[in-house]
Amino acid sequence: MDMCVHFHVDRPMIKDSELKLIEGGSITATFISAIARCINSISDLGRSLGSSIRRIQTGSYCR
Repeated sequence: MDMCVHFHVDRPMIKDSELKLIEGGSITATFISAIARCINSISDLGRSLGSSIRRIQTGSYCR
């Protein structure tokens, strides 16, 4: 006995010209994640640059 039930719904097909007119949201989760990673990278770069400048000024180097 087949336990799968298949539903068939007749939907009108969308034409290629109509697909080109669809506008989606410009802000997606991927975009927000990329912006957050970019901000974190800039923050890390600034932190390491600041630490390097501080070490040069105080003369404390890792040996």
